[in-house]
Amino acid sequence: MQYRNRTATADRVTSNYRKTVLSNGVRIVSEEIPFVRSVSVGLWVDSGSRDEPAALNGISHFLEHMVFKGTDRRSITDIARSLESVGGYLNAFTGKEHTCYYARALDEHLPLALDVTADLLLHATFPAKELEKEKGVVIEELRNVEDDPDDLIHDITEREVFGRHPLGMPVIGTERTVRAFSRNDLTAHREQIYTPDRIVVAAAGRLKHDELVRLVERSLGGLKASRRPARRAKPQRQRGREVRQSKPIQQAHLCLGTVGYSVHQRQRFPMLVMNTLLGDGMSSRLFQSIRERRGFAYTVYSYANTMTDTGTFGVYAGLDATNVERVRDLVWSEFTSLRTKPVPAAELRRTKDQLKGSMMLNLESIPNRMMRLGGSELSLGRLPSLEAVLESIDAVTAADIQRVAESLFRPERFATVILEPSGSAPKERP
Repeated sequence: MQYRNRTATADRVTSNYRKTVLSNGVRIVSEEIPFVRSVSVGLWVDSGSRDEPAALNGISHFLEHMVFKGTDRRSITDIARSLESVGGYLNAFTGKEHTCYYARALDEHLPLALDVTADLLLHATFPAKELEKEKGVVIEELRNVEDDPDDLIHDITEREVFGRHPLGMPVIGTERTVRAFSRNDLTAHREQIYTPDRIVVAAAGRLKHDELVRLVERSLGGLKASRRPARRAKPQRQRGREVRQSKPIQQAHLCLGTVGYSVHQRQRFPMLVMNTLLGDGMSSRLFQSIRERRGFAYTVYSYANTMTDTGTFGVYAGLDATNVERVRDLVWSEFTSLRTKPVPAAELRRTKDQLKGSMMLNLESIPNRMMRLGGSELSLGRLPSLEAVLESIDAVTAADIQRVAESLFRPERFATVILEPSGSAPKERP
């Protein structure tokens, strides 16, 4: 099979990175790290819950579950033992935009790890008995989310931020949609989505890129090239509103969320620095203001997520119901401060160092390096140099943060979701 081969020069913080594209469109990206004994490999599919019609909400996640229930070559038990028998592990996850099947093992077991993950991706059989059984498992997973308010509140917030767009739907789906899935639905979804142009094989650790390419050719080279489906629809900005729900819980939960920046927008770096300053860690403004000085919450943080054409920014707090309004006012006070006052130079420098240090420490993990490889290829089509990323963080100014804060922190664009102990508030108000 013909393929295109690309090599990137290593910088001080990135080992030997290479990229190859098979003639059918499958992309292979690797990072050789010769001083370890393990390898992490992931088969990524450029598809997640945002690519589902409403009637099939949750099918990407359900398909991810069902591939572990047997293939043409392996039983459920064979799959479970395949990597564990050599001291490795096998898992998968589904997100809004991506699905990933991944394994980690000693470097000598890379052929096995790739063979098993490719087998799951291509040759799952979806046996009828296991289909009905797994519906029960996923419904229990869904109910677990319903019983976990600090998970549930983020699903509700995303629904309010994105409205009827698929990004507003939960990754796991609903009990109604999950119960309705058929074997034909799974087969059709796999045929439509698991196409070579959507597949990325990412591997990091002690490996040789050329060997990896040969293994991928053997497993995935026979897939027929296909024409990519229509582009994803970009979500429209929603007008913010407040939603209150009563739950049989002891603690109230507050989440404020809005649309953020995509992975392609230059404002993402000021947003990431601002997020670190505002609500990442014990030294952040929200933690110091709400927990340390006033004792209003045990957990409080902000978050910033980037996607291919949009993003999210928000704040979460778990607190006593009597403090909800106080904490919301304190959050908006911090928002206003970021809009109207430049961040002091010393605080900005500390925040940048915190963000850069966190990124670098994260990449001491081989699985995290594989995740960066796969996610970057699907989102950007390349692996950004870490030195370039660090330089972009260093380049953020106090004025940049003010501009981003001015753009994001508008009350009419924020969804506010409050989960309260039963009896403390009306169920919902517009």
